[in-house]
Amino acid sequence: MKKILSIVLVGATALTPVAALTQEMPSSVADQLAAMKAEIDRLKQRVVELETQQAGKAATIQTEMNAVVKAAGPPAPPAPAVTAKEPAQISWGGAPKITGDGGWSFKPRGRLNLDAGSFNAPDSTGRQDGFNSEIRRVRLGVEGDVPGGFSYKFEFDFEGNAATVTDAILSYEDGPLTVNMGQHNNFQSLEELTSSRWSSFIERAAFTDAFGFERRVGISAEIEPADALLIQAGVFTDNIGDLPGKAFSADGRLAFFPKLGEDQLHLGTSVHHTDVPEDDTVRYRQRPLVHFTSERFINTGNLPTSSEFGAGVEAAYISGPFHVVGEGFWQQADLVGVMQDPTFFGAYVEAGLYLTKGEKRGYKGGTFNRTRPQSPVDEGGIGAIQINVRYDHLDLTDSGIVGGTQDGYMASLVWIPTDYTRFLFNYGRLDYTDAVFPTATGDRDYSVDVFGMRAQIDF
Repeated sequence: MKKILSIVLVGATALTPVAALTQEMPSSVADQLAAMKAEIDRLKQRVVELETQQAGKAATIQTEMNAVVKAAGPPAPPAPAVTAKEPAQISWGGAPKITGDGGWSFKPRGRLNLDAGSFNAPDSTGRQDGFNSEIRRVRLGVEGDVPGGFSYKFEFDFEGNAATVTDAILSYEDGPLTVNMGQHNNFQSLEELTSSRWSSFIERAAFTDAFGFERRVGISAEIEPADALLIQAGVFTDNIGDLPGKAFSADGRLAFFPKLGEDQLHLGTSVHHTDVPEDDTVRYRQRPLVHFTSERFINTGNLPTSSEFGAGVEAAYISGPFHVVGEGFWQQADLVGVMQDPTFFGAYVEAGLYLTKGEKRGYKGGTFNRTRPQSPVDEGGIGAIQINVRYDHLDLTDSGIVGGTQDGYMASLVWIPTDYTRFLFNYGRLDYTDAVFPTATGDRDYSVDVFGMRAQIDF
């Protein structure tokens, strides 16, 4: 502003005397110079006046600004820098898995088992045999991780148009240690702990159902103190569907599963104890291989029992397309008011072979796992084809309790067209001794033939 005023005044200084000289035409040069000097002095004075006015205005503005700042208080601290979060990542493994910032993850899970088949018993036993079918399992749930080393799994089964909780687990993992809380599997058997998604027959070995193996609410710990070694133990109460309940059980399992070159060895043992609530009873019985019949040809009936003790051994070996597995389990019932307690026994041995090239039975961390076909049908192949044979034995007769004996001779064909689909075809011949249902002639020793098939999808 000052520079602009100075330029204007200088211009005016130069022009004004000329105009004055033109109008007045003074007589001498001295008079002209005097007039010019007077005009310059006047303009200088004017410049001083204008500068004073500008300084006053600036001081007033500054005073007003200081008052506003003082009234507003101290300046706010600068806003923290905003760091953009990583976007959620979505991967695929049969279903989408969403992984978020900080260690969160979320994945839906589920399975569908559709079963059909038939069984044939001697006509004179009066059993309702013939064709039957069922939706064996419809399960839906979610699983995922939570920051801090936690994870969760919730799953519901809609079998029979009724929703029941199968798994409701909160887990914490710290290195080799995993702690589980909620409804989950006890640690009783390789066959029981292997998911039904990977089974080589449509139903598990007879003793797992006969002896009442099931998920229960409890707390357990799993630790891998060394490579290929797993220790599992927990305390449990009833199944979540039977709560509130007074049952108490303790279970433990030890599994050793070293790799022998490309082959897999598995050895294990387990123990089980249950305190049966007062005035409750237990009952041991079993169907003939398939679940879609309610007929049970061996059955101890209700036994007044104060406690149960079980012990099992397990072994398996996988070598290329071949596998063999066997287990034995002893279940002792501490009967009320008797001198000698019965011990019942179940066992099976199985061998299987993949006929297609490149597949082997899946195995991971102490249980069997998913088998992925090398040439799935969605890539122009035929998938994986496996054949299996099994001998399954269950003896429910001991110490005066005659529940009968079941010897099963079974075969299965498994077709795995893709990673997440399976079809199973089973045949079994069940030989009974001391069966619950006699024939018209009173014979309790006879055979039952069973055929079953399953269509399965899981994610």
